Amino acid sequence: MSEIELEIVRPAAMMPGVKVAVLGAGKMGGILLQAFLKNNLLAPEQIVATVQHADRALALSAQTGVEVTTDNLAAATWADVILLGVKPIQVPGLIETIKGGLTAEKMIVSFAASVKTTAIEAAAGLELAVIRAMPNTPSMLAAGVTALCGGRFASAEQMSVAQRIFATVGRTVVVAEKHMDAVTGLSGSGPAFIYIIIEALAEAGVNVGLPRDVATLLAAQTTLGSAKMVLETGYHPALLKDQVTTPAGCTVDGILELEEGGLRVTLIKAVKRATARAKELAAG
Repeated sequence: MSEIELEIVRPAAMMPGVKVAVLGAGKMGGILLQAFLKNNLLAPEQIVATVQHADRALALSAQTGVEVTTDNLAAATWADVILLGVKPIQVPGLIETIKGGLTAEKMIVSFAASVKTTAIEAAAGLELAVIRAMPNTPSMLAAGVTALCGGRFASAEQMSVAQRIFATVGRTVVVAEKHMDAVTGLSGSGPAFIYIIIEALAEAGVNVGLPRDVATLLAAQTTLGSAKMVLETGYHPALLKDQVTTPAGCTVDGILELEEGGLRVTLIKAVKRATARAKELAAG
């Protein structure tokens, strides 16, 4: 009896006809690359990625089925949408390298922290659509949030494309560029602040007798569930807090300790300090 060959039919990509180059498929670039394929936003033949070293290019290409190269100029010349995934200090040099492949019909989406759209526009030397993005590390699990702002030449349609790109790794929000440093201070740095809170809650659980693994699970899942309550109910956090806080109960005593310890003010100061540092970096 002969074997029956089954034809594997791949669903059509959700953004057909769009060619995307990921220049710098490192940490966040690599996350986005995987998300495009997993969510069927783009087919492998619609993507070209670049890395610094040839051996890494071969490995990543074998892993993803996407063309991966070390030639940034060739990738940028081929693509309609160019994602900049390099470090902020590398952006000017990268723009200079790909400048010959840029046209006014293309768009650049940069997620290099603190690099302004005007700086990229000026380096490109033409009226090019530039969109700045600030994703955060939970994007690795498609639980991130990305703030987006458009430069002078970015259209509403191009902003929509950028939103679809980053929707593959979580939620998106569009803000004015003047707010991007604040976004960096809140959602960019925020995961580190939350990890400290989870760590502290777990330590407290150990202190009152819980095994460490149980305490960590309780702290992390409680944080996750509380965040989902805010996002999915739409209720103000203060209202949700009041629903937990019964008169003369345990929670109100704990809240009094938090207020006395200055947790609220300390978190506000942490975001303000991180925002101030982001402004310093943006100013060069």
